[in-house]
Amino acid sequence: MKHYIRILFLLFVLLWTLAWTMTDQLPHETAPEKPQEIEQTAAPYDGEKLLRVLHGGAVEEMTMERYLLGVLRAEMPASFEIEALKAQAIAARTYTLYKMSSGEIANHPDADACDDINCCKAYKSAEDAAAQWGSMAVYYEEKLLRAVRETDGQVVLYEGEPILAVFCSSVGGSTQNAGAVWQRDLPYLQSVSSPETETLVPNYYSTVRFTAEEFRLLIHAACPAADFSGSPDGWIRDIRRSDAGFVTHLTVGGAEMRGNDLRTALSLRSPSFTVEVDGDTLTFHVTGYGHGVGMSQYGANAMAREGKTCAEILTHYFAGTVIGAA
Repeated sequence: MKHYIRILFLLFVLLWTLAWTMTDQLPHETAPEKPQEIEQTAAPYDGEKLLRVLHGGAVEEMTMERYLLGVLRAEMPASFEIEALKAQAIAARTYTLYKMSSGEIANHPDADACDDINCCKAYKSAEDAAAQWGSMAVYYEEKLLRAVRETDGQVVLYEGEPILAVFCSSVGGSTQNAGAVWQRDLPYLQSVSSPETETLVPNYYSTVRFTAEEFRLLIHAACPAADFSGSPDGWIRDIRRSDAGFVTHLTVGGAEMRGNDLRTALSLRSPSFTVEVDGDTLTFHVTGYGHGVGMSQYGANAMAREGKTCAEILTHYFAGTVIGAA
């Protein structure tokens, strides 16, 4: 019996020694001490690059990631398809880097970006967005964060440089060339087709009416040279349109104006409009929303619904570009 117990003991020692030896030869893996922190810093470009943002009247330092989240909350419906949101994140990042590379910004020399849509991009805080989103707040915030992080560091490039990645809300079938709106044309901001329709876009068509006096005062503020003598039915002449249907130029009170300048003066939703005059009333029928140049947001969402990726959306709207790292 003692002999049997001795044999069992020797076998146990032998098996334990072999197990220890084999274990010592295996590679050792160390679990991260703080997995949540590692996940949060997985996007080094957007997570670490600091921007000076003029927000709420004060310059605030924030990461690119935080800034882009604020832009997405303000600029595109969070209910949009994830690929459309990713396209918006890339476009906003590209636009910001383009402006920063162009030198000091006159409107805010001490900041890289601001929350003024007439200068940079709109910006909305997490608190303001949550109040608007209600019960969907957590879901939408995580969705936008995903859009930013999955496109970390990606920008739209033309000949290796970030582009002026402008965007608008919706257009009537096609975008328009940059030269029709601003002082110079750009090879990647050309007219392209856009798939949104009135069934997909709220307020796709809008109507605005002005009395003759209201119209005269608004246009005089933007174009003092305009002469409004005579009947209102002769004030607007020589309307010229792009192939996409946007008013590019027209004569108002004998003075030459760009269609987008008139749109701004009258606060129309788009420079894609027709006008009719009935006595002392001028009525504008408008299609779409925004200047019509670059990426259409509702068009991007329609393309995402069709299965297009963010890269396919962006390279469609910005001709001759590629998606790459800044």
